[in-house]
Amino acid sequence: MGQPVVVVVGLGPAGPDLITAAASEALALPRRRFLRTARHPSAVAVDDATTFDVLYERADTFADVYREITDSLVAAALAEGEVVYAVPGSPLVLERSVRSLLHDARVSVRVVPGLSFLDLAWGRLGIDPIETGVRLVDGHEFAMSAAGERGPLLVAHAHARWVLSDIKLAVDSGGSDEVVVLQRLGLPDEQVSTVAWADLDRSVEPDHLTCLYIPHVAAPVGQDLIGFHAIVRRLREECPWDRQQTHQSLTRYAVEEVYELIEAIGALDGSGLADEALEEELGDVLLQVFLHAAIAEQQGRFSVADVAAAISEKMVRRHPHVFGQVAVSGPDQVARNWEAIKAAEKADRTDGATGPTSAVDGVPGDLPALAYAREITAKASRAGFDWDEPWGTLDKVAEELAEVREAFEDPDQLAGEVGDLLLATVNLARHRGVDPEAALRIATAKFRRRIQACEALARQRGLDTREAGLPALDALWDEVKAAERALG
Repeated sequence: MGQPVVVVVGLGPAGPDLITAAASEALALPRRRFLRTARHPSAVAVDDATTFDVLYERADTFADVYREITDSLVAAALAEGEVVYAVPGSPLVLERSVRSLLHDARVSVRVVPGLSFLDLAWGRLGIDPIETGVRLVDGHEFAMSAAGERGPLLVAHAHARWVLSDIKLAVDSGGSDEVVVLQRLGLPDEQVSTVAWADLDRSVEPDHLTCLYIPHVAAPVGQDLIGFHAIVRRLREECPWDRQQTHQSLTRYAVEEVYELIEAIGALDGSGLADEALEEELGDVLLQVFLHAAIAEQQGRFSVADVAAAISEKMVRRHPHVFGQVAVSGPDQVARNWEAIKAAEKADRTDGATGPTSAVDGVPGDLPALAYAREITAKASRAGFDWDEPWGTLDKVAEELAEVREAFEDPDQLAGEVGDLLLATVNLARHRGVDPEAALRIATAKFRRRIQACEALARQRGLDTREAGLPALDALWDEVKAAERALG
């Protein structure tokens, strides 16, 4: 008995009228028939066929779908000797399941070509693909396949908004001025339209019979960002830990990564090693952004391209002195304009339905305490609630310190007075252009470093710091401080 055979038949790009005679003969064979998908206009020509549509709903990735299709076809061919497998278009044009079959040594594959969507596309575009030098690209692999290209490009498998978003994200500094969208070629409701690059994933309603013609790409495709996006999406699909994460479960990691970034910034000393540490921590923060966007994308809410577009629009809107004709006198006026624009945006979103607003609205309550205090005092200051400079805030710190002394023996009042002292200190730091979060972190790191140095000295001298007594520890502390001053 010879090797089992899978006869792969191309159904053409549209309705049954474009199926070739050879394909019709193959479909008439008295063999068990399989369809990759029933979601194709020519699927009605394949009688009594088993489809693989359920796999697209059940499998985590397209790679899983094609693997299962191959295994099912091989199993059927081994059992029956020969089976027929029908696919949209032409079997050797962007058909991954056929590619997988051709590499499977368990079966022999006989291909019956069909008319490809390419033939219809060239006709509608009125171009010779050879003379024009068009590159055919799979929309699912746009960033990798089109890396470094400037066009023209014909993009297949542009069946969903997330594919269109990925294409936009992959192109640095914007793409072509216009994109030709070709949909349902060869069918009565065929449509060929031209859209602006910026509107590609907004105004187009893609379906499984959609492809794009990009005449010219303004800048080479940004491979690194879209490649990273693809990595994160694959983690969400294939890694058990990443797959189970939610926005809520990732919150602690986002906070941790931001603090590690702050630590790396604090350690900057102009050396290459410090720069490498900062680069790494920035990457970890970027991972958090992409993970949250991937979760939203899987749920059909928004994509990382939407995130980038939204923040870009916001930055342009809130910097009219850069992107418009507004003149500013300095950073203080920029800050005032920012708050005014932000307030107007909030009013537009709520249509005035929320009633009176406060100057201290809009500060997230779950910020770290120092950052929360700084933002609240800054907003209060812009509304006129502040102490006179240059000595008002310093006097306020002295006043609160005196109240701490008065409440020192009263635990019920001490916590409140210490809180007032901390708040006054944060306000003082803000007035003098000092970030209290960074200042406390630097001071704590210095304290930690000095403690470790004192412990090292104590070990050298055979001292137990828990038993040495305060005078001995003070002497160690002074010695460490003197050594620091000597080193500059």
